[in-house]
Amino acid sequence: MSDHRPASFVASERDPRCPFDPSPGLLRLRGESGLPRLRVVHPVRGEIEAAVLTRYEDVRAAFADERLVTGDGIDPELPRTLFNHPGFLPAYSGPEHARLRRMLTGSFTVRQVERLRPAIRETVAAHLDAMAAHGPVVDLVEAFALPVPSLVICELLDVPYGTRSVFQRCAQVIMDGTAGADRLVAASAELNAAMADTVARHRAAPGHGVLGAVVRQHGAELTDDELVGFGTTLLVGGHETTATMLALSVLALLRHPDQLAALRDDPATTGPAVEELLRHLAIPAPLLRTAVTDVEVNGQWIAAGEHVLLSPLTANRDPALVPERPDELDVHRRPVAQLSFGFGVHQCLGQQLARLELRIALPALLRRFPALRLAVPETALRFRRGSTVYGVERLPVAW
Repeated sequence: MSDHRPASFVASERDPRCPFDPSPGLLRLRGESGLPRLRVVHPVRGEIEAAVLTRYEDVRAAFADERLVTGDGIDPELPRTLFNHPGFLPAYSGPEHARLRRMLTGSFTVRQVERLRPAIRETVAAHLDAMAAHGPVVDLVEAFALPVPSLVICELLDVPYGTRSVFQRCAQVIMDGTAGADRLVAASAELNAAMADTVARHRAAPGHGVLGAVVRQHGAELTDDELVGFGTTLLVGGHETTATMLALSVLALLRHPDQLAALRDDPATTGPAVEELLRHLAIPAPLLRTAVTDVEVNGQWIAAGEHVLLSPLTANRDPALVPERPDELDVHRRPVAQLSFGFGVHQCLGQQLARLELRIALPALLRRFPALRLAVPETALRFRRGSTVYGVERLPVAW
């Protein structure tokens, strides 16, 4: 693995020979006994040095260690971006993070998310109908993987679905680890302005979604800026990761027809299959962490002020977690405590929503189009290798 790569890319770097597997460089790091440091490029901080954690126990412990923070409030010395904006939960730690997160947690419990099942089924069915009417070749990203979670998260937040093109365009820039600071700041400003209009509407008349609920219950405790940060955090996180997960899961399953058939034909396989796909693909690259005091990791010291990158991709493939065939996809595998949603106080708030969408959308797609196949050679596919959320750019399919 060479130096001076985007920070978000280093922790999720893939093998050029296989779009699903960790790069040989990452696997080499996992096999080393020390704590490697690499020079990487952060879109706002510029070139920095970061310790890279790749083993399961180390990554899990780092996720849970509140001395390794993604932020300690908004940094006025850095440009205003999605990641450095009031209300962006990972920008906070300790009591302030707990204060803000508790205002949202109730909207994302298993029970609350389960209420969305009928709406998700309806959305999935409508887009499958549209694919069938359009067929026989579509880009699965554009026709299905992106619009389904976008519509669901807009419904959940009570954000006008007509503004989705703005959100999607800005999110792609924001999540692109190769985008420079100027593009990142401009995209964040456009996204914030669009969300500010929605916040103003909910301030005037709180709606039925998450933002309306937060305004009704905690409006006096929050600034408009914090509400904007809540909205943009949930909107980007709620559609970007699920969309890329849907498309990449289909591609992985197309490589394993027997496992695709199991997910398509056996409802009992759905839950384990989704957990295994999450483990195997590990698409999100966690935000850079910084030590606020000296921290010991597996006998090695990270000094206060040092930066740390975590790799769920390699952690999820660690034989310490999966002793048998850790690099293979097996939808019949008993679910393990994979780290694709993180761990600890910053664990993904919307993970139950993402799981529900995947459990509904994947089997429905495969049953509607049992002869689903790639419409182009796999070598023609392009991947978002520099993105904070790894995925395939387009996925032309036929049936």
